[in-house]
Amino acid sequence: MPSNDDPIPVTILSGSLGAGKTTTLNHILSSEQELNAAVLVNDMGEVNVDADLVERESDLTQNDDEIIEMSNGCICCRLRGDMLDEVGRLAEERDFEYLLVESSGISEPIPVAQTFARGFEDADFDPTGVYELDTMVSVVDAHSFWKGFDSGQALTDESIDPQGNRVPEEALMDQIEFCDVLLLNKCDLVPDDELEEMEAVLRALQPRANIVRTEHGAIDPREILNTGRFDFDRASQSAGWKRELQHGHHHESAADEHGVTSFVFESRRPFHPERIARFFADLPDGIVRAKGFFWSAGREDIAMGLDKAGQSVRAGPKGTWIATLPKAQQERYFAARPGIKEDWDDQWGDRGSELVFIGREFDQETLIERLEGCVLSDAEMEEDWNEYPDPFTADEQRELALADD
Repeated sequence: MPSNDDPIPVTILSGSLGAGKTTTLNHILSSEQELNAAVLVNDMGEVNVDADLVERESDLTQNDDEIIEMSNGCICCRLRGDMLDEVGRLAEERDFEYLLVESSGISEPIPVAQTFARGFEDADFDPTGVYELDTMVSVVDAHSFWKGFDSGQALTDESIDPQGNRVPEEALMDQIEFCDVLLLNKCDLVPDDELEEMEAVLRALQPRANIVRTEHGAIDPREILNTGRFDFDRASQSAGWKRELQHGHHHESAADEHGVTSFVFESRRPFHPERIARFFADLPDGIVRAKGFFWSAGREDIAMGLDKAGQSVRAGPKGTWIATLPKAQQERYFAARPGIKEDWDDQWGDRGSELVFIGREFDQETLIERLEGCVLSDAEMEEDWNEYPDPFTADEQRELALADD
């Protein structure tokens, strides 16, 4: 048995609504393996249905604080401080050996991981040294994911509070791209050959995760408990789109076999804003992920960002070009990242575009031709770009620019 001086290991389960997080959690708690655990369950609604399900199907009780219920918000944002207050109180009593956390269906996993790994400035309790994040788990509904991906429909059916600024597909992609173990649940509803193709897609999106097929949330606890797999920096850098941007295209036999491909488009010239907006609004259904930054003519002050997750496409102001910064700040960037200076343009500095596309059975050559058609021509390079309409100004205008015709 671990001593009271040892950090308490933590496993965090993420996944879209209905993917099977609570079912998986209950399976772990009811398994034959002895597990002296506390459980924190986060639910967006006023009534925490998942916490009630855990209580009914396990020996844990909310009255004895073995189950912590957190409702009406997400532990990735407004409830981060509250979550630390609760797990801090649990740590003072120290009558459990493992902490299991089930986040809400739209939670972003990175802020939750940061909270445990590095603390949170607005909270009194510092979890570092007391808790140790062991495994980040994402549960994917195989049936819904494949049904949507194969038909070009949305990958998730649920909706969220319109006041929120995240959409379900973006949250789902975050959960896939930032995890140590990916549980592909409800596999009994998907044919084996389609499961193999789906795994190829998931491996392209998240190369380092251990993918485990499950039915009805039945999982060997050893797959997600005490794995020691969590590494924040490595997890942050392991998304397939980021790997493509950093290292270029890599063929992998399993992905090639199932038609999963990816490529990076780069340009030192800006895009025509209207043409690239139309392009983003008409991406092939087979493109499941697209991300990166781009230069929109007329917006030389701001780097634009693209984020496509499933059928959700968002584009707009993302950051600042290094070329717009004061010289002293530019020099600090050059010192930290010498590669920037190598690609520096005397007139435009670091302005340009780097976009990665990951998907299945799409015409890469046609897509590249269309992208090249969005780049300014020689004649357009001489025009006054400030006269171009800008579809990437306010949020609502970006949505209109990317809406279906």
